[in-house]
Amino acid sequence: MHDDRGTPIKAMDAERVAAISTFAADTLVALGVSPVGASTFGNEPVPRYLGKSLAETQSLGQRANTNLERLTELNPDLIIGIHRYTEPHARQLEAIAPFLAFDVVSLEDSRRAIEGIATALGQRAEGEALNRSFDARLNEFADAPGEVSAILLAGAGETPFAYYDHFLSAALLEHLNATNAAGASPTPEQTIPFGYTISLEKLLALNPDVIFLFATGSKRAFANNPVWPYLDAVKNGRVFEVGPHWKEGGGPIARRMILDEMAWRLYPEIFDRPELPADIASNPYR
Repeated sequence: MHDDRGTPIKAMDAERVAAISTFAADTLVALGVSPVGASTFGNEPVPRYLGKSLAETQSLGQRANTNLERLTELNPDLIIGIHRYTEPHARQLEAIAPFLAFDVVSLEDSRRAIEGIATALGQRAEGEALNRSFDARLNEFADAPGEVSAILLAGAGETPFAYYDHFLSAALLEHLNATNAAGASPTPEQTIPFGYTISLEKLLALNPDVIFLFATGSKRAFANNPVWPYLDAVKNGRVFEVGPHWKEGGGPIARRMILDEMAWRLYPEIFDRPELPADIASNPYR
């Protein structure tokens, strides 16, 4: 077994683990490990949705701009990050502690990376169990009625960014028998790019029933486009702003939250509203 840098993964005695990504922190907590350091989560120093397990966890700053001085002071036994964000600093990270990096874009990436992290911690069986549990949850939605389309949008400019089918949060639509209006990648053999910018005219042509908007700290310019009010999702009040965990949802805890909330928003007459922390629960977009 290797990570996405080609580094062999072997079980090690790692009591102090640093997470340069929300995905890694999420996976560690699911495995019963409290990271000594973790990346920022939206506007939060560390992801609060992971609860008391991060009560003593130090913030390492943004995942693409890790505070290496603070990381060094934490003296970790193992560092885990997202490959594409940490590669520019990989040698510096390796000088601090053994370093594993994963590119977690698709659902299969999530399964593989969770098993890899679990293996490194000597908990491979537990990692496999986490994946089996999630697959069982997916199967519980096999009879979802379908006949609904949705799209996931990010950004705040004039043209939003839409996610292809293989991006994890979008991939869950298929498991809920819903259609991702953004469609499949023209290069399915590659995980990147995982989406594209879409004009409002193109969005209107697709006209999805539901729109999920990823959280942003800025006002969305595209929502002021004259085309926006003509979208069925807007007219029917089915545009929802979702928590930042939807954007990096490969961890065992986040992906379950996304799945359950997505099922409820797509089929509110069938599935119950999940209990989520108020600061990451979705809300109607006005």
